[in-house]
Amino acid sequence: MRFRVVDALTLESVVTLAAEHQGAPGIAHGGIVAAVFDEALGALQAFLQEPAVTASLTTEFRAPVPIGTALFVRSRIDSRAGRKVRVSGTAHLGAVDGPVAGTASGLLVVVPADHFVRHGRPEDVAAAQAAGVAPRPFAGGS
Repeated sequence: MRFRVVDALTLESVVTLAAEHQGAPGIAHGGIVAAVFDEALGALQAFLQEPAVTASLTTEFRAPVPIGTALFVRSRIDSRAGRKVRVSGTAHLGAVDGPVAGTASGLLVVVPADHFVRHGRPEDVAAAQAAGVAPRPFAGGS
């Protein structure tokens, strides 16, 4: 997914789900729609300028998402208290102001920069570090 900044706390994106995302005939699987929300809400960490992970995600489905229909997703930071960041999102069918397909709310938790190094699969972490896209462990740390 690619995102566009709307304002200081809001992103938007457009995604079209394909046949491989199908649940019921011609309709996107709800788990895929939830994954779209997870990606859209998680992308908000760019505003935090520090890594965060999804601790909680609640999705409410309001209408089926037909395969091949553009899904306009808007995500927003609602509040922050220490490491806890409350976020929400809305997905519209076919247009920015189209019918609401679903809503989501979530909790992101800010984590240390080396979180993914410590918890990731070693060969994937090494590849990301070689490509310069993952932090290295702190000296003396794991």
